[in-house]
Amino acid sequence: MIKVYFSMQPISLDNMLINEIQLGTGLNQAVESGRRADFSLMLALLSSELMENTPQDNEPEQIQTEQQLRAYFELPSPQPLTTSEHCYQRSADQAKAFHESGIASTRLLHGLQPTALTFPAENTKGLPEDLFHNLSVHERRKLPPEEPRPISASPKNLYTSLIHAKRTSELYHAA
Repeated sequence: MIKVYFSMQPISLDNMLINEIQLGTGLNQAVESGRRADFSLMLALLSSELMENTPQDNEPEQIQTEQQLRAYFELPSPQPLTTSEHCYQRSADQAKAFHESGIASTRLLHGLQPTALTFPAENTKGLPEDLFHNLSVHERRKLPPEEPRPISASPKNLYTSLIHAKRTSELYHAA
């Protein structure tokens, strides 16, 4: 085992020097007194591994979800984009609050229980509401009875599902 002494402090070569703080004031004293050989030796003893010299945080960053942040800051749920089962009752309550107390109570109620941004038309067979109401009764009868659904076909019975879809399409176009 080789030991080198700088300013009466033993430094073992078995223990790798990671940064200049481990050298103490020896590095500064070598610079001030002009001892170039000591300064060069001390720099040579330092590790050249960049990962050892770079400070690193070992704690993994915790990614917080939106729900965790809402719970931490005690925020209500976000405003829904389309209607849900509660939106119609909430909008009726807000309209009642507007007529009874004014805009301030309506804004407060909307902040506490937000309603949906859009209220799409219901029972219009997937058509816009103004277009559906402009159709005659005979034209409405020709529309398919249900809103279009995606075909839920498995690879095993794909042929049967395609035949069924073709027959259903022929029935509605013939009427």
